[in-house]
Amino acid sequence: MNSTVLETIERGPTQAESTVIWLHGLGADGHDFEPIAAELGLSRTRFVFPHAPVRPITINGGLLMRGWFDIVGFGASAPQDERGIRESAAAVSRLIDAEVERGVPSERITLAGFSQGGAIALHAALREPRPLSGVIALSSFLPLADSLPAERSAANAALPIFVAHGDADNVIPISMAEESVRRLTAEGYAVDWRVYPMAHTVCLDEVRDIAAWLRARGHA
Repeated sequence: MNSTVLETIERGPTQAESTVIWLHGLGADGHDFEPIAAELGLSRTRFVFPHAPVRPITINGGLLMRGWFDIVGFGASAPQDERGIRESAAAVSRLIDAEVERGVPSERITLAGFSQGGAIALHAALREPRPLSGVIALSSFLPLADSLPAERSAANAALPIFVAHGDADNVIPISMAEESVRRLTAEGYAVDWRVYPMAHTVCLDEVRDIAAWLRARGHA
């Protein structure tokens, strides 16, 4: 059993009414999205930015870097690092444990992530046995999609899902995101699907839409 305890950066109030756990992309760390806590303007929400473990990444020649799972290749047909994905999802579940212990109900916790981080956010949220507020996946995809029908959590069957992608993404093709949305919709999830004129990044309009979406889910 993997028992990784993730190091984190926190922004926002100590006594928070809600929490957003935000996962960075490959090769970055928790500081990468730290500025978004202020940009979203949610003064009563705590933001938790964990650092992914350092691991060798196959597609980068085995170079050690922070990553939520290994990447063998890009594209829908590339093998996925199931062990790494599940270990990282378990570590995120422990972050949810910590927030609940601090007094934030699971129903007021949203998982969010960019690229690799978005993949883990989706995987973890849809299998989390406690009801969550929502999940945000930016420039990302749904990992281990074939196992979702058997593993999906009844507590999050109606989980609000925000999926956004750039139409010029040259890292994770928009077709992968479109297929992920199709798979989620086929499982009965209501997906708020957004496309922006950008590459593998985040844009101002997207940040504004995320802020509105979080406020609609009770974050303030």
